[in-house]
Amino acid sequence: MTTARVWFITGASRGLGRAFAEAALAAGDRVVAVARTAPALEALAAEHGDRVLALPVDITDRAAVRDAVDRAVRHFGRLDVVVNNAGYLAMGMVEEFDEDGARAQFDTNFFGALWVSQAVLPTLRAQGRGHIVQISSIGALAGFASTGLYSASKFALEGMSEALAAEVADFGVKVTIVQPGGYWTDLYTKGLATTEPIDAYAPLRARLAEQFAEGSVDSLPHLAAEAVLKLVDSDRPPLRLLLGSAAYDIAFDVTRQRMATWAEWEETSRAAEHPVPAPEGYGS
Repeated sequence: MTTARVWFITGASRGLGRAFAEAALAAGDRVVAVARTAPALEALAAEHGDRVLALPVDITDRAAVRDAVDRAVRHFGRLDVVVNNAGYLAMGMVEEFDEDGARAQFDTNFFGALWVSQAVLPTLRAQGRGHIVQISSIGALAGFASTGLYSASKFALEGMSEALAAEVADFGVKVTIVQPGGYWTDLYTKGLATTEPIDAYAPLRARLAEQFAEGSVDSLPHLAAEAVLKLVDSDRPPLRLLLGSAAYDIAFDVTRQRMATWAEWEETSRAAEHPVPAPEGYGS
C-alpha cells in the first residue's frame, strides 16, 4: 500500500501498545492512539505531530468508544489497522474473585475489544478492506493456576474473534488473533490486579511463588511490534499468530496433550452420540 495507513490502537500509552504505535509511525503510517488518560499520550503526539491523534477513552464505555471511532474517521478519513491491545491481568484463584473483580476483568479484556470491533466495522465494511488485530495472550492457550479469570477473558476474546473473522471475510475485512508470550512490559506492575487470598490456597500459592522466583527471561516489546508489522503487511494474514518460542512451544504441547486425552476417551465420546429422528412431540 503506497498511502500511509491509519492505525487505531487501544492501550497505546505503554507496553506493547506503545511499541505498536511507535513501529507504525516509524513505518510512515498514522496512528489514533487510545488510552484511558491523555497525559500518557502527550509525548507520542508531541513527537509526531499531526500523524498522531491522541484520544483519552475508557474502552469499557461503549458510547465513548463509538464516539472515538467517529472522531478518528472524521480526522483521518478512514481506518486500516485496528489493534485491540488494551487489557490488564487480574491474578487470584478462581474462588477468590468477587463479582466486581470478575466483571472488571471481562469489561476490559473482552467487552472493550468487542465494543471497538463493533464500532469500527461499519467503516471497514464500507471501505471493503481493513485488518482487526486482537491481542490475546499465552494465557488463552491454556488455563493456569492463579490466572483463571484472565485466561477466561482471553478465551472469550478468541472465540468471538474466530467467529468475527468468518462473518466479515466477504467484506474484505481480515481478523488475526495474536498470542504473545513474555515481554518486558508493565503488565505485572501497572497492569496487575490481585484478589484477597483464601488461606486454603496458601500451599499452592507458595509453589507458584517458587516458580516465579526463578525469574523470567522475556523479550523487548519492539520484537512483537516488528512481527505485527509483518502481519499487517501480508496479503494473506493468518487467523492466529504466536509470538515467541514460549507461546509456540506451549501451543503445541497443549494441543498434543489434548489430542492424547481425546484419543484415550474416544470410545466414550463416540458412544455418547447416536443420531435418531426427532422424538415424537419434540419441540411442541
